[in-house]
Parts: sequence; C-alpha cells; structure tokens
Amino acid sequence: MRPTASYHPRNKHEGTILSPLRRITLADRWLWAVLLGVMGLGAYAYSRQWIFGMGVTGLNRPVYWGVYITNFVFFIGLAHSGTFISAILRLAGAEWRKPLTRAAEAITLFSLPFGAGSILIDMGRPDRALNMIFYGRFQSPLLWDFTAVSLYLFSSVVFFYLSLLPDIALCRDRLTEAPQWQQRTYEFFALGWQGRPEQFHRLERVLDGMAIFMTMLVVTVHTVVSWVFGMTVQPGWHTALIGPFFLLGAIFSGTAAVVIVLAILRRVYHMEEVLTVSLFNSLRKLLIVFTLGWFYMIVAEHLTQFYGSLPEEMEVFWQKFTGEFAPLFWLMFLTVFVLPLIIFVFLGKNRIGWMVTASVLVNVGMWIERYIVIVPTETRPRLISTLMEGMGNYQPTWVEGAITAALFAGLVLLYAVFTRLFPIVPIWETAETGEADPSTSL
Repeated sequence: MRPTASYHPRNKHEGTILSPLRRITLADRWLWAVLLGVMGLGAYAYSRQWIFGMGVTGLNRPVYWGVYITNFVFFIGLAHSGTFISAILRLAGAEWRKPLTRAAEAITLFSLPFGAGSILIDMGRPDRALNMIFYGRFQSPLLWDFTAVSLYLFSSVVFFYLSLLPDIALCRDRLTEAPQWQQRTYEFFALGWQGRPEQFHRLERVLDGMAIFMTMLVVTVHTVVSWVFGMTVQPGWHTALIGPFFLLGAIFSGTAAVVIVLAILRRVYHMEEVLTVSLFNSLRKLLIVFTLGWFYMIVAEHLTQFYGSLPEEMEVFWQKFTGEFAPLFWLMFLTVFVLPLIIFVFLGKNRIGWMVTASVLVNVGMWIERYIVIVPTETRPRLISTLMEGMGNYQPTWVEGAITAALFAGLVLLYAVFTRLFPIVPIWETAETGEADPSTSL
C-alpha cells in the first residue's frame, strides 16, 4: 500500500533542483561509459598485480608505501569536506552553507570507500586485512586508523541519510512519473516520513547532536591517519605537528573539491539561481584562510627540522629542497600556495571560473604533498647504510597509475549517478521559513 503523501516546506527552487532527477540524458550515458572504461582498465591492472604480485609496481625495499598510500591519505582528506561544511559550519551557525551541504556530504560518502580500498590494494593480499580484526592490538597505530576510519564511514552514512530523509519523501511524492523501481526505492528509504512539524523538530535535534559528534570525529580521524606516520621514528614523520598539519590539509583539499563540484553542478544542471555567486565568495574567504594556514604549517615544519639539523632529518630535508624531489616539492608549493593565493585574493571574487582553476591547483598540489610526505622518507630511512646500493629509489609504474585513475573514475561515477537519483541541493533545508504547502499532498 502506498504511504500517505507528506507535507513539504515551500521552496521556490524545487523545480530546478528536481529537474536532473526526471531524466537521464545521452551525455550521462556516455560519461558513465567512459568512467566504466577507465575502471575496467584499473581492474585489468589490478588483476596483473594479483597474479604476478607487487613486483609489477614500483614498490620495493625500503619503499613499501607509494602511490597507493598517497591515494589513501588524499581520499580520506577529501572526505573531510562534508563534515566541515555540514557539521562544523552548522555548529558555527553559518546559514549560507545550506545549499552546499549535500554536495559536500556526498563527496565524504563516496571518497571514504576508495580511501579504504587503497589500503587493501597496497596490501597485495587483501584477505590479510582480516588479521587486523582477529589479531589486531591497540598498541599499533594501524589499528587506531582502522577503527577511526570505520567509525567515520558509518557515522557519515547515518548523518548523510538522516539529512536526506525529508527529500527522499519529497521525491516519493513528486516524481510519480519515475520508473517503478525508482518510486519503490524512494518509498522504501523514506520510511513513511510525513513531514510533520514534530518530525522536523526531532530531525534538527538529532542532526545538531550528530554535528557535535562528527566535529570531534573529523579531528580524530585525520589526526590518527597522520599518526600512522608520526608514531614511527623515521625522519620527517616523527613530529607532533604532523597531526594538525594533516587535518588542515584535509579540510583545505576537501573545501576546494566542493568548489569544483558545485561549479560543475551549477553549469550542467542550470542551478545558477540556487548555487549563487555569493556562496562561492563565502567559500573563497575560507580558502584564503586555509591557504595561509597551510603556509604557516609547512614553514613551521621545515624550520624546526632545519634548526635541529639532525643528520637523518637533513638528508630528507635537502632531497626535498634541492635534491631528487625538489621539482615535485616546488611544484607543490606553487600549486598549493603561490598561485591559489594570487587567484583567491586578486582574481577569484565573483569569478567562479578562476575559483575552480585555483581549486583544481590546490587538489593537484595536495596530492603531490601527500606523495612528498611519504616517499622521500621511505627512500632515505634511518638505516639506509644497511641497504644495498640503489634500493632507495621509487618509480611508479603504469599499474599504479591505472589503478589510481580507476579510483578517481569510480568516485566521479558514484557522484554522477547519485545526482540523477536524489536532489543534490537539500530542498527542505533551503526552503522558505513558514507553513508547509498543503497543496503538495497527493
């Protein structure tokens, strides 16, 4: 039996927001096909790694972590976008954030599985992850990481679903022309939501409580991710600064990713009146703060190393500044700090195209930064004198590149499909204050 239709708050942009859900275009099918093709190439590359072992990658002794762990840290960092926009800004009372929340939360939800998957890919034998469950000991930061990321994924799913619930009910009532399987999906996940005032009141209270919990969790998660490195005594990693540095970088790259996604949604789905220029300007101000914060962190980290001048630390230090990794290091500095700051301050106001350019540069640079954190230290560990000559090198192979491309393609595919099934802008949160519209009852 079909549940009674619910009442919904008035939202003058409802038609625009629901428009992408009413049909799947030929362009969508082509995009999905291309993304599936990239994922197929990645699956082929992974099959070769499975059959022939990790020797098909550039990983070796002593470089056990490379592109895969870089992807892990990067995807977990992207996943902080939704928590920052929806939870932290919710607690801060930033009302302007409301149209952005679901787009950011979707990045969180779809990034986390690919971050966790990167760990399994790096292991060579994914079944060995079960050892973490059966034989893990909490003395190991690896188990801290496993626990924190698992809890973050579960909490993000719950937070995302609760905030989506009223709009699922709205889709159930509005999209009566949708295919039967789609209508049944909405009916199932709406859980009989009726949109009564007391339901919205309870929902707001639950989301406020979860926002506090998610804020604490987002700090914990990326700090624990950094401790996988920082709790060792390897040069460049063993520092108390690594926790807040990783956290700031995660929120920085995640917020930049939100800008990119919103600009694409605004253009493709013609949401200029919903995702206004003023929203992008608000994000621009946040990104200026994060850019300066990142610069402070990187100066503090390397100034401390240089002043201490420990021989093992300086070996890695000079490899970044003037040695083998210098081109990547200075490219990172250019794309994360110099160019974005110029664009955000002087060119980005009221210019979405420039903001997208700067945000792309930030995310490219932040991926390089994760690589620079991991690989130079592994090529020059404290016991380098005990290694055979030439073993401290790492060159990624096409297998790692293909798998990395497949991970990003998977993220984009899930996001693209989601935007064709559910409203990417929260209708109930952006509705006008006032009485519900009784005429919407079916």
